[in-house]
Amino acid sequence: MTLPIDPTALTEEDIGQKRATLAMDHEQAIEFVRECCEEAGFGIPVEFSPSELLNEKVDADRDPYYVLGACNPRMANRALDLSEKRIGGLFPCNVIVWEREPGTQEVYHVSIMKIARLVGMAPDDEEWAELVEDTGELVDDLFGLIESEAV
Repeated sequence: MTLPIDPTALTEEDIGQKRATLAMDHEQAIEFVRECCEEAGFGIPVEFSPSELLNEKVDADRDPYYVLGACNPRMANRALDLSEKRIGGLFPCNVIVWEREPGTQEVYHVSIMKIARLVGMAPDDEEWAELVEDTGELVDDLFGLIESEAV
């Protein structure tokens, strides 16, 4: 199968990738990131631990890995309208916390708004560009808060 785009040509900016490293235990990092999400304007309608699920179901022996499904309802509503509801396939905007080693947590996020545009799930027009900019500002605020505690 040939991909329609070259993933190796994409930059962190192209996909809205953000990372931060926290020197704290896993549960403390999850709570800290949850609080930062809420302060930056994101609710957390869903959260779960894939590592716990996989360890239980397939004896995966995974290190702690946690997903906070962040959502800003105003942005989500705009995105649904502008993408003819297709963006819902990527909802919510996930913020991941995984344990690199005990006492060191990686926080990771990619922009579903940018990815949706890249793969044709959203229009490549001015309205979508404004939405990408608006959500990007929220994510920048979020990672500004997270990075206040980053190592």
